[in-house]
This record gives sequence, structure tokens and C-alpha cells, in this order.
Amino acid sequence: MRTTFDFAPLWRSTIGFDHLADLVDSTLRQTNEDNYPPYNIERSSEDHYRITLAVAGFGADDIAVTAEQNALTIEGRKPEKPAGEYLFQGIAARPFRRVFNLADYVQVKQASFQDGLLIIDLVREVPEAMKPRRIQIGGGASSSAQIEQKKAA
Repeated sequence: MRTTFDFAPLWRSTIGFDHLADLVDSTLRQTNEDNYPPYNIERSSEDHYRITLAVAGFGADDIAVTAEQNALTIEGRKPEKPAGEYLFQGIAARPFRRVFNLADYVQVKQASFQDGLLIIDLVREVPEAMKPRRIQIGGGASSSAQIEQKKAA
């Protein structure tokens, strides 16, 4: 089922969010329904997140985690071993690549491997200059006095 979104109402009240439509559009266009490996995304607090991937059969050396500007890429590849004779092979060991789009200021803090799970902790750290700040509104008489003092100097 394909759904089309109309972003026109959004553009009337926002500035600089052009990439949002591109992100939604590219996500909707992905026809890759591969759900391997399974994963969870948790939010432990307002600015702390955790991604957990179930990577049974992979070791820490078989997995590469790469953090770029607004993307987190996780790739896994097992070294090729001589093929044995399996009567049944239920543990998937195929290569995988997962890409997670990260919001602005979300940084990877650490990655760990425990009990067949790859755990990646993320934190949103907004710089002080980007945090909301209160702007003082000057009064009519005092602001004109400050302007006059600057002109006289």
C-alpha cells in the first residue's frame, strides 16, 4: 500500500526543513523489506537512545559500526569458511547492512557486544548556542539613550 503525503501545509509555517520531505520520500521508496537482523530502538530519557541488534553468530570483529554526519551504518560480514554439510541451517549468517538516519546533534556514545546483541548508545547533545534563550526587549527611552551614547563616542 502506497501513501502519498502533501507537505504544502507544513511549508507554510516552517523554514529550512526541506530535507524532511526528502527523508520521508526516500524512506517510502525503499522496497527492501529485509528485516535482518532484528533490532529494537529504545528511548531511555529525553536525550538518550539505544539501538539493539540481534546478531547471533557474528562476533565483534565481524561487525563494523560507522557514524557519519546524520547517519549510523552497521554492517556485518562473516569470514568465509569451508562449507560443511548442514542437515538444517536456521542461524542466519548472511551479510547485512542497516542504516539509521540520525537527527541533528545525535551522537554515538558507545557500542558494545554482549550475549549476541550489539548495543549502541546514542545521546542528543545540543550546543549551548543552539538552545533557546530569552531575548530582552528594550524600553523606548532607555534604548534610545544607549544609541545616543554610542553615536557621541
